[in-house]
Amino acid sequence: MLGSRRSRRRLTTALAGLGLFVTGAALQVTTTATPAHAATTHRVLFDDGHAEEAGNADWIISTSKPDPLSQDSSPSAETDWTGALSSWGVALQKTGDYSLKTATSALTYGGSSTTDLSNFDTLVLPEPNTLFTTAEKTAIMTFVNNGGGLFMISDHTGADRNSDGYDAVEIFNDLMTNNSVDSTDPFGFSIDTLDISSGYPAAISDSTNTVLNGAFGTVTKSLIADGTTATLKPADNANVKGLVYRSGYSGNTGAFFATSTFGSGRVAFWGDSSPIDDGTGQSGNTLYDGWNDTGATNAALALNATAWLAGDGSSGGGGGGDGTCTAAQLLGNPGFESGNTTWTASSGVITTSSSEAARTGSYKAWLDGYGTATTDTLSQSVSIPSGCSATLSFYLHIDTAETTTSTAYDKLTVTAGSTTLATYSNLNAASGYVLKSFDVSSLAGTTATIKFTGVEGSTLQTSFVIDDTALNVS
Repeated sequence: MLGSRRSRRRLTTALAGLGLFVTGAALQVTTTATPAHAATTHRVLFDDGHAEEAGNADWIISTSKPDPLSQDSSPSAETDWTGALSSWGVALQKTGDYSLKTATSALTYGGSSTTDLSNFDTLVLPEPNTLFTTAEKTAIMTFVNNGGGLFMISDHTGADRNSDGYDAVEIFNDLMTNNSVDSTDPFGFSIDTLDISSGYPAAISDSTNTVLNGAFGTVTKSLIADGTTATLKPADNANVKGLVYRSGYSGNTGAFFATSTFGSGRVAFWGDSSPIDDGTGQSGNTLYDGWNDTGATNAALALNATAWLAGDGSSGGGGGGDGTCTAAQLLGNPGFESGNTTWTASSGVITTSSSEAARTGSYKAWLDGYGTATTDTLSQSVSIPSGCSATLSFYLHIDTAETTTSTAYDKLTVTAGSTTLATYSNLNAASGYVLKSFDVSSLAGTTATIKFTGVEGSTLQTSFVIDDTALNVS
């Protein structure tokens, strides 16, 4: 195969022409919904539409839904609202900085409902007990990708409170691995199928982390009273970080509380619902006052994490902002629809060629794919304001004619400034586009070059196709 842009080839012919990019197109979500973080008040939606009150559970901030203010418009004590999460809700309400609602129906994004996710900055899922529908999973993942915060609170495996065959562990793992937006381990962790009876998992030492050291206090320990942990996979998402660990565990195993990012949004995971239970739920339910447990600092952890997810404070991954940053997308010509402008690229990289489909619009950046020894580059320099958290994201499609399952012959390297964020190869080929995101908050206050470098070997082609880039700060 000659090194001509017109002579590029695809992994297959009929399959690639008919089905390969149908999958990629299915990932496209076009909406005019209000973007997250658009309001000064932090808007938090607590879910109660997935059997959160089934069996002996009581995961609500108030019996008044959707608006807890209808029960008491100016709560001063947690008993002014009724529910096992009322301490959490009242604590946020008393700050004057939060607007809280409860969802009791299907979760949507871009719709007209008052509890549509487009109206909120953060979604709290407190131990759901029914599977999310296909449409709901698309809504949740799109909400996070577009800048929303997602708080996933699990329980131990086997905690199927409504006897429908699913517990929170299975439901959350299904959300992360079986959705139409990104099912390739998008958050960089999976939830373990464990039932850990008891313990006081300890927080890591990180004085810069605002989830552990925030406006609501310092986190030292949490509580396990029949819960589980997560296994972290930083190779899939470099921004995943364990903050609280089960005794005897560290690194990628035994994470009881973890944070991550996805697209422009943020994610938090907690391995048990007992820490958020304030012991004052409805009559007949099994209650446990983990919120006020003197051996832990669960209230500070829940409240700091809520603030971080809503965009208040710096990155839970340890970098970035101080809450004074103006939210913005900084890359010029992010979807390449203006052609060869803003970006510096090898000849022919920014193209409308029909041989590789764009994810959205007509243009994309297509590196390599010649089947000859070639290096293609794509770069743009951008100034990142100081005091900001920053996330680089892009959609990547890789197809290849290579048949090996063990050797990376062709590679794409992604760098930001002097930092290598990731390297992909022919071994990562897959149908459709996959969202990739990276925390680049450490570059705040600098002008950094975002660069993609594709290096192809001398025989079989590998195409690295990029679209819909973004560098979001908040």
